[in-house]
Amino acid sequence: MRLGQFSEIGFPVTFSSCLSCPHVNMLLSDCKYGGTPNKYSFYSLSNTDDSRKRPAMPCPDFSYKNFPETLDVKWVPLKLLSRTNLRSITKVKVVSFLLGLTLTFFIMASYILTWDRKGLLFTPSPFQLKPMVVTASTAEPSDLSSENNFLDMKLLVRNIISKLEYTPRDVPDKSDVIGTDSQLFSVIPQQFLPEVKSPCWYEEFSGNTDTDPYRTNMFTLRSKSFRTVCDYLRTNFQEHLCHRDGKQYRLRCLPYFYIIGQPKCGTTDLFHRLLLHPEVKFTTMKEPHWWTRKRFGYIRFKDGFHECFPVEHYLDLFDLAARHIQEGIIGNSPGDHSKRQLITGEASASTMWDNQAWSYLHGNREEAEPPFLAQDFIQAVQPNAKIIIMLRDPVERLYSDYLYFKMANKSAEDFHQKVIESVRLFQSCLSESHLRSCVYNTSLSNSMPVRLNLGMYIVFLLDWLTVFHKEQILVLRLEDYAANLRLTIKKVFDFLSVGPLSEQAEAAVTKRPMSNTRRAADRNLGPMLPTTRDLLRQFHQPFNLKLAGVLDNKAFLWTDNKGQEPG
Repeated sequence: MRLGQFSEIGFPVTFSSCLSCPHVNMLLSDCKYGGTPNKYSFYSLSNTDDSRKRPAMPCPDFSYKNFPETLDVKWVPLKLLSRTNLRSITKVKVVSFLLGLTLTFFIMASYILTWDRKGLLFTPSPFQLKPMVVTASTAEPSDLSSENNFLDMKLLVRNIISKLEYTPRDVPDKSDVIGTDSQLFSVIPQQFLPEVKSPCWYEEFSGNTDTDPYRTNMFTLRSKSFRTVCDYLRTNFQEHLCHRDGKQYRLRCLPYFYIIGQPKCGTTDLFHRLLLHPEVKFTTMKEPHWWTRKRFGYIRFKDGFHECFPVEHYLDLFDLAARHIQEGIIGNSPGDHSKRQLITGEASASTMWDNQAWSYLHGNREEAEPPFLAQDFIQAVQPNAKIIIMLRDPVERLYSDYLYFKMANKSAEDFHQKVIESVRLFQSCLSESHLRSCVYNTSLSNSMPVRLNLGMYIVFLLDWLTVFHKEQILVLRLEDYAANLRLTIKKVFDFLSVGPLSEQAEAAVTKRPMSNTRRAADRNLGPMLPTTRDLLRQFHQPFNLKLAGVLDNKAFLWTDNKGQEPG
């Protein structure tokens, strides 16, 4: 989810804390990322006020060290200052007088320079000078449309079409994937319990009766609901351990399915509706973002490196589901046996696209694209995982994404200017790089004022198809979901192979209010400008065309959308 703008911004990072993450096997040299210059940062087009982020300039020291401690300056009436009288003034007094004037000048100059910080300058600060563009508060649609003349969209579209035909990426060997994170693969076994539908296994528990298994879990620091679940689980944790050969074991589970994206495409609403199915057990928190961020030590990239979240902490998120599944394993009643069919899931909307961590951890390497993707690790530990993707018209997705983040002075005109800048930045990258490398370019992504690259769905989908079979991936459209919720939900249930719902349960699923809808203040801003929509339609058309071809579904062209207002 830009990840302010959960716009995903470049930040200098230090990695002395990397040593606290033994499960990430990387050289110390890989941790020395100090922030590289941003070649795509068009300062002249920036819409953010960077002057507040700069350290205050120290006031110059204009003191004159050898100046006399006292000034003996005698004021003489002008009529007495004749040529004869001036000759009688000693050289020391002349020098003192001139130095006094100089000191006065410097003092006045220092006051004028400090006025800049108070907004009292008669002329703008050099940090505030930018080439003039049409501002959001004064721009008229006719003025904005003239901005498009600076973009040769036909040339850009031709360039995109030519670069969309690229060779699929080289999938890394499983041994190389395992080598990057040996701790992960030492915790998760290669085989799961055959009688259980979800990927579960028994893990030896070495603690004693007084051990609190959730005391150090880092997710509890950031989720009140998960803390509540942990309080419940720890009360009778020992009673749910299995004993064999003098050892204690706890049941562990991974997600049976993942809702991986995209942001502002209805994933939150789908998550809450699936929770109403009795056979579906999600993580306690909807978006742990473990595969893309927290396992590398990031919560928000703009906040820099924190501390790696161990895989054990991620598995704790599924302990409540594991407890229900274990009741099905050890129970004898038909009801208990049905619990073996419970499925686990998580819904981090960053999983499909966010691979920025590689550039922060390995910024000194020469690769223009991520050497490993999140799906490489998911497939390596769980090759039979099921993947659900929710998409929507990328034009409308971008506007909804813009409105979602809290910022000052949001408007359709401001959105237009941010779109123009983002398209220019992408065009600049594409003129000298491959399309896929531009889509994954962290520096470029951080420079864009809107997350334009998240709508290039086909690039991400093709990368997921390099490690998962097409039958393992269900791609939905938000437009179909909103138009016929009952049919779309049934398609999801069939994909997950869960049983049909009772009429009462089905009514609860379909009649539930929509989640994460647009705020009233944002709805009052109205739709985007027609000229913005036209520009974005031209930009995304090549991507949509290839997406529709890969999925063999013309609905993914989004040619019949007239403007909409979902969340």
